[in-house]
Amino acid sequence: MDRIVRIIRLAREQVKGLVVPIVTLVAEKKDPFLVLVSCILSLRTKDKTTAQACRRLFKAADDPGAMARLSCSRIEKLIYPVGFFRTKAKAIRELSKRLCAEFNGKVPDDLDTLLGFKGVGRKTANLVLGLGFGMPAICVDSHVHQISNRLGWVRTKDPEDTEFSLARIIPRKYWIELNTILVAFGQNICLPVSPRCGICRIKRYCKMIGVKYHR
Repeated sequence: MDRIVRIIRLAREQVKGLVVPIVTLVAEKKDPFLVLVSCILSLRTKDKTTAQACRRLFKAADDPGAMARLSCSRIEKLIYPVGFFRTKAKAIRELSKRLCAEFNGKVPDDLDTLLGFKGVGRKTANLVLGLGFGMPAICVDSHVHQISNRLGWVRTKDPEDTEFSLARIIPRKYWIELNTILVAFGQNICLPVSPRCGICRIKRYCKMIGVKYHR
């Protein structure tokens, strides 16, 4: 465990000053609803596009009540060109209406309840719990999954298995920030293809599993 903590701290130091994921920036407003919506928008979409969509959408509506009053077509126009913008617009409007009708306009802080919303998977739910509510939760996206396997921390085939495996070896105090650190690390250094091992501060701890070419 000491080795893992050392790696996390080194990665955190190396990504300091780099652009963090848009959901992490949105989370600075301490609003679980904005975290939830921004995470939905970010799926299968580049951060720059997501950031622009968030700014337009949240300017028009930044709470469940206001969002529920927007039409699907209006939300679509505001979030375009995020990936699957029509599906996401419908999901955002429906979850906003449900939050108003069943939860008094508040995002629930329970994993199973969050997973009951259409369009919300484990990645999104855990981000909401961690970044939105400050509750220990491990969010596993493609970067976290790939880097954890590349380092040799886990040997898993899908993000859900990675989440459960990491929960057994990562100290709880690092759960919330793990996604932010590894996403920034994966976007800038430990790239999916041809990682930049020459500048990587954790190279000496990495088993480089699955790495065929690197710089």
